[in-house]
Amino acid sequence: MSHHILPGNPPVTVVLRHSSRARRISLRVSRLDGKVTLTVPKGVREREALGFAHEKADWLRAQLSKQPDLVQVSPGAMLPVGGRLRQIVPGKGRSVVLGLDEIAVPGDAGRAGARVQGFLRELARNRLAEAVDHYAAQLGRKPTRMTLRDTRSRWGSCSSAGALMFSWRLVMAPEDVLDYVAAHEVAHLQEMNHSKAFWDQVERIHGDYKAQRKWLRDQGQELHRYRFA
Repeated sequence: MSHHILPGNPPVTVVLRHSSRARRISLRVSRLDGKVTLTVPKGVREREALGFAHEKADWLRAQLSKQPDLVQVSPGAMLPVGGRLRQIVPGKGRSVVLGLDEIAVPGDAGRAGARVQGFLRELARNRLAEAVDHYAAQLGRKPTRMTLRDTRSRWGSCSSAGALMFSWRLVMAPEDVLDYVAAHEVAHLQEMNHSKAFWDQVERIHGDYKAQRKWLRDQGQELHRYRFA
């Protein structure tokens, strides 16, 4: 991979990626972070590929203008937890404290983002573990383990060995959305597919899930706006 700058107002950074599977030159703007990827088939010269990107520069800027603004998590920033926006404020003592409208973060303000991220990961682990235990008991199945990651393509997964994985960013979503994703992955312990039988299991252990699925489709990507580094 290599990085290139398309001059203009504003300049656009393009990541050029060669692919043996690609059949044509293509451009993609990530909905998550605005990253622009220029995919180039084998045998196509870099100069030709960059020429294609230059021709599409106005289109790229139009797409990037539609991207949601990224939010750096630091004192003063607003961050959702459980679907409720809270403001990052200076705190006392040693621990991050979650309040009704605030998240109090003690210590160096420059490390506030990292501390909040650690706090949210632990909170996500506790809430997801509780939800998984609840739905697994209804199903009569137990997962072999549960892990958390910062995934971008999926909110959760279930392996054939019964291992569950979740995005820790679910803790920022409304609580019923987190519960739905937990029920969804637990249901895979019995049905490793998305057949009618699977969705029947989800509804049996969780109840109606349409509103939660819609929230993830319509607003889930917003959770990736927040940067903690």
